[in-house]
Amino acid sequence: MGGFVLVALAVAADFVTGPGITFAPVLAAVPVLAGTGTRRPTRPLLAGALATAFVAGLTLYDAEVPAVVMVTAAVTVVVVTFFTCANVAVVAAQERELVRVRTVAEAAQRALLRLVPRRMGPLVVAVRYVAAEAEARIGGDLYEVMRTPFGVRLFVGDVCGKGLGAVETAADVLGVFREAARAEPDLTEVARRLDSALARRPASEEFVTAVLVGIPDTPGPAVVVNCGHPPPLLCHAGEVSEVRPPVDAPPLALLGLVGGGYRARSLAFERGDLLLLYTDGVAEARNAADRFYPLAQRLALLPHAEPEALLDELLVDVRAYVGSGLTDDAALLAIRRER
Repeated sequence: MGGFVLVALAVAADFVTGPGITFAPVLAAVPVLAGTGTRRPTRPLLAGALATAFVAGLTLYDAEVPAVVMVTAAVTVVVVTFFTCANVAVVAAQERELVRVRTVAEAAQRALLRLVPRRMGPLVVAVRYVAAEAEARIGGDLYEVMRTPFGVRLFVGDVCGKGLGAVETAADVLGVFREAARAEPDLTEVARRLDSALARRPASEEFVTAVLVGIPDTPGPAVVVNCGHPPPLLCHAGEVSEVRPPVDAPPLALLGLVGGGYRARSLAFERGDLLLLYTDGVAEARNAADRFYPLAQRLALLPHAEPEALLDELLVDVRAYVGSGLTDDAALLAIRRER
């Protein structure tokens, strides 16, 4: 529409100013305007042809204008039309490629980060994954919830790294966890196997912070193993507390550097309690004053009845606190034992 208006204004200005002055060079902007907001090269091509035709007509009308000026105007319109059509075609091809990549990424996410059942016996579970990049669908944050012969086992981790290397590491970690969680009765042994598997990966510099939780089917305490990850938060009787490990432990793949092993903490997880596992994309979100998001304080102000509603409200609160998009991927996993 803007191109037609410009053609009309240029022609009108030519007639108003008389044969001695021409506005034909302005018509070079017509194909540019026609190419704005479209992914079809035919639109700027037709607009350029129309502009060229009007330049030819104005050449006959503006007989007193030097021929070199009119020829230059016509050549400019043709050149601009060519480059505008090429740009539109390139942008359209890139968008098609982006759609294809996003489709592949979504398939990879579904394969790695499976859908989590909302209920597992007396447990109600909710998961949220938020990618920092608007076009991203998967990153280095990972989670898993699965039923095993030893009860329900949960895993939340964060790969130190970006790109395809982080995705490959996440796939390896989840594969080992899914196998070890069903085979090992001791959750610390599951963590040890994860560390050993990552340490054996050739030419890999990625490590993974992680927290593992085991909740038995029979009444009894839960077990938490923390591998250099932000501590889970326990909501009990309206109060929020951090579930810190008995001793600090390194991330997965780095245990061999310090020696020793991972240690478990027993956790009273009673009816009505809610446990929140998360990655540093939430805990280290910053506002305009460069202050971290006070996760434990904000969580204490939210209702702890339904995990699904809690995570939705929590993410809304984080975005409001930051004032813009998250700068790091974020994974949240909330689990509540029903009353």
